[in-house]
Amino acid sequence: MIEEVTQEVQVSGVTVTIDGTGHDIVQDIGFALGRGEVMGVVGESGSGKSTLALALLGFARPGATITGGRVVVDGVDLLALPEGRLRRARGRKVAYVPQDPATALNPSLSLATQLTEGLGVPRREALPRVKQLLVDVGLPGDDAFLKRRPRQLSGGQQQRVAIAMAIAAGPRLIVLDEPTTGLDVSTQARVLEMVRSLCRSRDMAAIYVSHDLAVVADVADYVTVMYGGEVVESGSDRDVLVRSGHPYTRALLAAVPSATHRHQLVPIRGRAPGADEARQGCVFAPRCDHAVDACSVTRPLLTPGPSGTSVRCLRMDEVARTSRAVSRAPSARVVGGGEEVFSVAGLNAGYGGRQVLFDVSFSLPRGECLALVGESGSGKTTLSRCLVGLHEEQEGVLTFSGAAIGRTRGKEVQRQVQYIFQNPYGSLNPRRTVGRSLAVPLQHYFGLTARQAESRVHEALERVEIPARLASRHPADLSGGQRQRVAIARALVCDPAVLVCDEVTSALDVSVQASVVELLRSLLSDGLSMVFVTHNLAVVRSIADTTVVLNQGRVVESGVTDSVLGNPTHPYTQSLMAATLEVPEATGR
Repeated sequence: MIEEVTQEVQVSGVTVTIDGTGHDIVQDIGFALGRGEVMGVVGESGSGKSTLALALLGFARPGATITGGRVVVDGVDLLALPEGRLRRARGRKVAYVPQDPATALNPSLSLATQLTEGLGVPRREALPRVKQLLVDVGLPGDDAFLKRRPRQLSGGQQQRVAIAMAIAAGPRLIVLDEPTTGLDVSTQARVLEMVRSLCRSRDMAAIYVSHDLAVVADVADYVTVMYGGEVVESGSDRDVLVRSGHPYTRALLAAVPSATHRHQLVPIRGRAPGADEARQGCVFAPRCDHAVDACSVTRPLLTPGPSGTSVRCLRMDEVARTSRAVSRAPSARVVGGGEEVFSVAGLNAGYGGRQVLFDVSFSLPRGECLALVGESGSGKTTLSRCLVGLHEEQEGVLTFSGAAIGRTRGKEVQRQVQYIFQNPYGSLNPRRTVGRSLAVPLQHYFGLTARQAESRVHEALERVEIPARLASRHPADLSGGQRQRVAIARALVCDPAVLVCDEVTSALDVSVQASVVELLRSLLSDGLSMVFVTHNLAVVRSIADTTVVLNQGRVVESGVTDSVLGNPTHPYTQSLMAATLEVPEATGR
């Protein structure tokens, strides 16, 4: 444990409550951090991670109030400050980096303006400091770069600029809310190294919120696991991730894929509790395999457990004696030799006359999954849009079911080659109910009336494990994982032969990701073929039969997934594997 004199950040009793119901979103959260140390906060969507992150800045979303607790940073209790002093403390004592850097950067202002305006000194004095900041975060520190606007930067560059803005005023605590979600593995590795380096060099503590346990294992000194707004386990990164003592932590770890070996992912059964649900007893009891009657009526305290962590569990001793479930490899699949359903030969594509894909060729047999992998900018999304006829500047030969197809597709080909977008909230009409969104393609492709489509809609929803009763809900009423399943169901009602999945798991927490991956694997068993576009090599190892590696628009390596990832021959593939993070191997008990 850290000595009292070295603690830079002390958080105790932080509670955030819904105004209308009096239910707590987060309850009685506490921890301490020393200078240069990083605390990882993990848990499923809805566990309270982001609410806690904002509360550390003295902020609660509309409809909620911080009703208790202390957040002491460098000797100052932020939650006790009046509003004016709290605003001034943000940036100087504590800073925040959001998941989407676009929300922190003004698209109409130059980087120089945005990086200097909050420093409170004349611009000519601030510029040398800002240039050094950019160098510290691995970006050019010259005048030409400072003249750029956010739209002229890549996603990784935008995230680095957002971090530079956050640390510009020299805060003692920086809160990073999912800052690498959506980044490719190479960019993610650079951002994580930068976070570690900045914390050490500036004696700055950090809270790193993430659903990616491998990322947390890499960057954090300590880990706090949240569920239902409570801390259910906390301790050093090694103790929590290798010798976990809470059933929920163990369940999260069982859902994590690995890039080094293929195993069946195990989603957590049931669903996380909503913030508006009244609770009694252990919040995880309804989903826990170790629960007994006492768990439903007694709320456990957070106490030291036998595994070296602090655990909120009545049965921690029994859990510690229980061996972890051994992950099973999925049933062996015969790769290759099947009927070819889709092929690409000599595909070239570009934007405005600038070529971005060069002589790409591959084939997809029926009932198999082909993964397209590579860093951001490698051409993955352009290629996937070419496959479904959404990209204009392309030439080459695309063949579906033995017949050549062009960019302009007939209705039957459109029906059989379906595209699932990365962002389901952006691809689902927010004004339509779930049922109506699924009925539209049934009316378009099959001429069904709304009444005739109803049973097909319910069948498709049940196939993706969404209760038919949710057909009357709107996308905003669903969780991120539920929306992604609805997007998959909308493609399935078309009875397609090929699914093109564009980063469909990139923003999902590990349990929802596991359920989506296992769902897609079951669709392969039904004879559906799939092109899976992603930068997550661990997910690729879990689901893909073959893999095509793209670098700067060219195929640099391809073949059976276990060979490509297990024994890569091209330096680029080797670099991707080297940058891919793994959760440390757990002990047997």
